[in-house]
Amino acid sequence: MRNVKPEQTERARSLCRAENDAEEVLWSELRNRRLNGFKFVRQLPLGPYFADFACREKHLVVEVDGSQHAENTADRRRDSYMNEKGWSVLRFWNVDVLKELEQVLEMILAVLDGRLSSSVVAADMRFSPAEGRKW
Repeated sequence: MRNVKPEQTERARSLCRAENDAEEVLWSELRNRRLNGFKFVRQLPLGPYFADFACREKHLVVEVDGSQHAENTADRRRDSYMNEKGWSVLRFWNVDVLKELEQVLEMILAVLDGRLSSSVVAADMRFSPAEGRKW
């Protein structure tokens, strides 16, 4: 493990134990390199934040949000922080992961494959690429 900090490890474990249905469904598709061989980890500490899912190879964070995140300015600050640190952020709503899983996976692949590299803000997802990141 890289730069292991016991308090971060415990916090990440508690977040994993408290996952919601959408996170569980998405994790079942991302774990063990199931999505075209890309390796994802859960609850990766990034500064003061924890990424729901992260692909270190491509510096991509995938967040799964509930309705409490609608128009959340804290999420914008969090995304900006991650972007400044070189991480692109892709956000989906819980309901879309549960009802439109294939489209969610295709969107993740579009980012990983470099087919989507510019900012997108839509009703069902938001993508903010890292500053200066070349896909």
